[in-house]
Amino acid sequence: MLDSIDTVFAALANPTRRELLRLLRDEGEQPVQHLADHFAMQRPSISEHLKVLREVGLVSEHRQGRQRYYRLRGAPLQALHQWLTPYERFWQDRLTNLETILAEEFEQHHD
Repeated sequence: MLDSIDTVFAALANPTRRELLRLLRDEGEQPVQHLADHFAMQRPSISEHLKVLREVGLVSEHRQGRQRYYRLRGAPLQALHQWLTPYERFWQDRLTNLETILAEEFEQHHD
């Protein structure tokens, strides 16, 4: 499982790929050209980014006529979420402790 998480992290390291995922999340399935219209780069470059996302399972592709359509796939993100959850709890606990310390300091200075 760690290998797949590593590849997902590597794919998400690129801001263009993160934006492609956001577009697919917000707008649903899209043809390549529609996605490419959001960027100041050529369609072949966008296709390369989509290929990386497809290879790690973050998007799926299907053809309809001459068009290639892409759709967000959530399974790799779920695995990533499961891996990150303990860290989220760690930071929530830290922030709760910080709130407690600050509240105690505030009370001491205002008594």
